[in-house]
Amino acid sequence: MTADAEPNANLFVALRDAFPGDLDSAAIETIERGLVYTWRDLERATAMLANLLDSLDLPAASRIAVQAEKSVESLLFYLAVLRAGHVYLPLNTAYKSDEIGYFIGDAEPAVFVCAPKDFVWASKLAFAAGTTFVFTLGDDRSGSLLERAIHFDDRHTPAVRKSEDLAAILYTSGTTGRSKGAMLTHGNLLSNAVTLKTYWGWRSAAEGGDVLIHALPIFHVHGLFVASHGALLAGAKMLWLGRFDARRVVELLPRATVFMAVPTLYVRLLAEPTLTREACRNMRVFISGSAPLLLDTFEAFRERTGHTILERYGMSETVMLTSNPYDPADGERRGGTVGFPLPGVGLRIVDGDGSVLPGSTVGAIEVRGPNVFAGYWRMPEKTREEFSADGWFRTGDVGVVDDLGYVSIVGRSKDLIISGGYNVYPAEIEGVCNEMPGVAESAVVGVPHSDFGEAVVAVVVPRAGEAIDADALTRALKARIANFKVPKAVFVVAELPRNAMGKVQKNLLREQHAALFA
Repeated sequence: MTADAEPNANLFVALRDAFPGDLDSAAIETIERGLVYTWRDLERATAMLANLLDSLDLPAASRIAVQAEKSVESLLFYLAVLRAGHVYLPLNTAYKSDEIGYFIGDAEPAVFVCAPKDFVWASKLAFAAGTTFVFTLGDDRSGSLLERAIHFDDRHTPAVRKSEDLAAILYTSGTTGRSKGAMLTHGNLLSNAVTLKTYWGWRSAAEGGDVLIHALPIFHVHGLFVASHGALLAGAKMLWLGRFDARRVVELLPRATVFMAVPTLYVRLLAEPTLTREACRNMRVFISGSAPLLLDTFEAFRERTGHTILERYGMSETVMLTSNPYDPADGERRGGTVGFPLPGVGLRIVDGDGSVLPGSTVGAIEVRGPNVFAGYWRMPEKTREEFSADGWFRTGDVGVVDDLGYVSIVGRSKDLIISGGYNVYPAEIEGVCNEMPGVAESAVVGVPHSDFGEAVVAVVVPRAGEAIDADALTRALKARIANFKVPKAVFVVAELPRNAMGKVQKNLLREQHAALFA
């Protein structure tokens, strides 16, 4: 087959090809606004937006940066960027001007889309960095982007792209230094979406039709790729929430079959009295990720609803890597684990020298597969550092694979505490803390110590209506774990600092207590 005859590997084409035969059936229903978008609406709107981008005469594969509130239109614009053959760069809506200035300066997008309320300061930053076009997009269908797009034709031929061409750049959080732009290709994203469609049993309309409650942000892997791609590739309807509301989600459960959330949202659902087995009677699967799911939450949810949460593991650089089984024939869903490597994904545990470790041994997680990113944007040296000589990506996570093949995440390598020459894994101590009476959750970090190098510090959150005595907790820990693992200080707080995806920001805790033993 000649190069000219190769099929178009544009991710948008694969997603559009999965639209159901009845284009006038509902694709997305917005719960807050009561609007219904058909599959034909998705086709026409993405065509108009793609034609707008074409009219700008942008360089091939231009970066298109977006910091806008969640809306169906922002999802459609993402699809239009793919359709037009450009590179989508989603930015967390919580980022402030200094952070946005860095991302725009680093990525040099040709187009920047922001919320109408941010146009004055955002446009100044963008134009100063050389961005040619700045549009606005509100969550109420307002803004110059749609005002311009409405004048364009609703037919568009998707740009031809190869599997290795860039589709998106996702910036990592940068908690350990300069944020890095993970470059994801059309092939990366499509391979992962196709794998998950099969592994999680997504059902098309012809197979009974899944319905997804979409309550996640869409500037991140979880909401933008895993949830949205999953529904689109299955031709499944989405019930669209601009922001998470526990009571409203429970009200929607009888109409849905699939729900994806971060652990924090499951905790909030459990606090909602209306969450019952009857409310979940039509649900097929509940999926959790982006942060560790506490065993207490896992068990409480199963007892309350009769459903066992499916926990999985992924990264901005790789999309999804592992998953607990959906099909009971593949095994049980085990709390405290992230399941097995997905089909086509290689996962190994290595020591500091890169030697592969035997099963049930804690070490660094390395992965490879068609879902693993193309490298970091404009960071060739950093990219080389993060891959082994034989091509495995160093995730930065520490984990273990048991005798049955279940993967458990012990923590991040940067979170490893070396106290008095001993390796201390925070996740182990957090697990013990969380089992103590009155403890809702905990975070363990290492801080500088003149004698030990690093000292273990625990920050714990009490359950509602309960009190925790820090000294009593320390004594209880001494009876459960080795002395070198016992925290040298315990702090009781109302809540742990988290980012937008629910991950505990341990860097902030380390900074807060850095001078504790000075």
